Amino acid sequence: MNQTMNTILTAAAASSGKEAAWGGWVAAAGLVLSAWLGGWDEALQILVYLMVADYITGVLGAVKLKKVNSDIMFWGGIRKVTVLFVVGLAALLDGWIQPGEPIFRTIAIYFYVGREGLSVVENLGTLNVPMPKKLKELLEQLQEKGGGKTDGNL
Repeated sequence: MNQTMNTILTAAAASSGKEAAWGGWVAAAGLVLSAWLGGWDEALQILVYLMVADYITGVLGAVKLKKVNSDIMFWGGIRKVTVLFVVGLAALLDGWIQPGEPIFRTIAIYFYVGREGLSVVENLGTLNVPMPKKLKELLEQLQEKGGGKTDGNL
């Protein structure tokens, strides 16, 4: 019984002061970041998940095509941080212009969810993941109109 309680306390509070301090700093940073982004709601969760999926599938696609480039990967990460900055700025604008109504934040999140989702689907196509024929045709049309993938999407 004593060993079980010790295990539970260690898991909950950390095994050392350094680990507890690090956990506290990460929790504080997460709290500040989520507050600055307007809260940790489902829309933001979907955006973050899609951003991670886009980055991972982009890296896997680059590995498959033997085009791994650390510079492109770095700037892909910077692009993800910039997206979060825009969402945070939109949340600040909402608080300034129309408190309590996340209009700009919602628009920004929906825009980037669409963009990240499209990029994930493109990356899955690069990885030869089966997808509906109509979706493939739509992506080919978009790629033709846009001149192909030029931004090194990762």
